Amino acid sequence: MSDDENRRRFEALAMPHLDAAYNLARWLTRNDHDAQDVVQEALMRALRYIGGLRGEGARAWLLQIVRHTCYSWLRENRPAEQALQGDPEDAWQEIAAPSADEPLSVALRKADSAQLNAAIAALPIPFREVLVLRELEDLSYADIARIAEIPIGTVMSRLARARGLMRTALTPGARPVLRPVPRSAQSGSSS
Repeated sequence: MSDDENRRRFEALAMPHLDAAYNLARWLTRNDHDAQDVVQEALMRALRYIGGLRGEGARAWLLQIVRHTCYSWLRENRPAEQALQGDPEDAWQEIAAPSADEPLSVALRKADSAQLNAAIAALPIPFREVLVLRELEDLSYADIARIAEIPIGTVMSRLARARGLMRTALTPGARPVLRPVPRSAQSGSSS
């Protein structure tokens, strides 16, 4: 195919999925600017390899490229986050405890979009990616397995674990109950 034909094919098949590509990159990098950089690099790779896209769905194909690009970017820029990929079944133990300095109103309020986003962002990468691909991008287990390059059973296992972690994180009792600090403790004991 000529470069013009490849470019037209790319625009027709890949560009309609730009929002999904950004969404996945945003959740994996946890940063808008980094996600934009990753998506730009992924789109350049996708354009380069558009000739390799056969009968499979363009959305899953593009998201697989975005995923690989994210992991390459994370490996170069955030090697500590990559350590969680080594054993994703134990990665849930690495989730940071909720911050104790949250205002009382946030700690007591029902799960709203900000809490939901924070809970998703706190998930280890392997769980976060399958949850985002299934719940936010509405991909099938087969497409997720292809994108993440894991068996369907692993997709289901990670998704179940991610949902369980989300349920725990969003349970009202999971957040620390914040109590007012007595004035004597605030001013310090200078005796």
